[in-house]
Amino acid sequence: MTASPPQGPPPRPARDSGSGSGSRPDSGSDSGSDSRRDSGSGSGSRRDSGSDHRLRPGSASGRDPRSRPGSGPSSAPAAPLRTATLFLVRHGETVWHAENRYTGSSDIALTPRGEEQAEALGRWAGAARLDAVYSSPLSRARRTAAPALRAAGLPENIEEGLRELDFGIAEGRTLAEVAAEHPQAVQEFLERPATRPLPGGDDPVAAGARGAQALWRVAESWARPPEDGGAAGGGGRVLVVAHNTLYRLVLCHLLGIPLDEYRRVLPGLRNGAVTELRMRLPERGAALMSYNVPASDAPAAP
Repeated sequence: MTASPPQGPPPRPARDSGSGSGSRPDSGSDSGSDSRRDSGSGSGSRRDSGSDHRLRPGSASGRDPRSRPGSGPSSAPAAPLRTATLFLVRHGETVWHAENRYTGSSDIALTPRGEEQAEALGRWAGAARLDAVYSSPLSRARRTAAPALRAAGLPENIEEGLRELDFGIAEGRTLAEVAAEHPQAVQEFLERPATRPLPGGDDPVAAGARGAQALWRVAESWARPPEDGGAAGGGGRVLVVAHNTLYRLVLCHLLGIPLDEYRRVLPGLRNGAVTELRMRLPERGAALMSYNVPASDAPAAP
């Protein structure tokens, strides 16, 4: 038997408390999610499957334009994906490097071989379709960048954050010379070079963070939608000339590698060699596309 409906006036509908039943958007971006990507894949940065998240009230988002604040998901537009490809180059050989001496913050001139490496970089830059060139303030980096500036027809940009570390008691000396006087300090440095640096020099952890922020400033200035960056989808293209130890610390910082591993994971950058780094904004993700490629062998432009 079917029950009869209840008698009397219908119940009043419950009032909306405005408490916000929509799920909260993810408040943090994953800046290191792509650091484990295959550097030889050539796939470039990931593109957002939705090319434009900017929605007007009442659009296909499914949200009622008359809903009160807090009653559903945020309608704020997602920032569009932008990318920049940074070509990181270690400066040419100096007299101290030829003798395997720590150069660090000392301003040492290039050798004739270092000048040749700079000219080779200039030949690469002439066909690389660069948007900008940045350099450490130290003269060996600026001299290495000079042929590239001429070939690309671009002005010089000096970035103070790209300065090499000061190596303290090792400046101008070989590691063997330092070990003869400070064996315990050198042993600790070899075991944990970032957290047990040689006495009297810069803090490698702070230097890695400082260098990473310098590269993000460059990327912020030149990043653009990947479709504007040619067939490789790399966005803006920037040459950056700086230093061996700083670069290795920065790469570990950006790719999620423990800084104490920088000497083992990244044994060293060749003078004048090109390392390609793809940087994505606004999520601040980085992917290593190639490492330590001689300028004569590095691909110029897509």
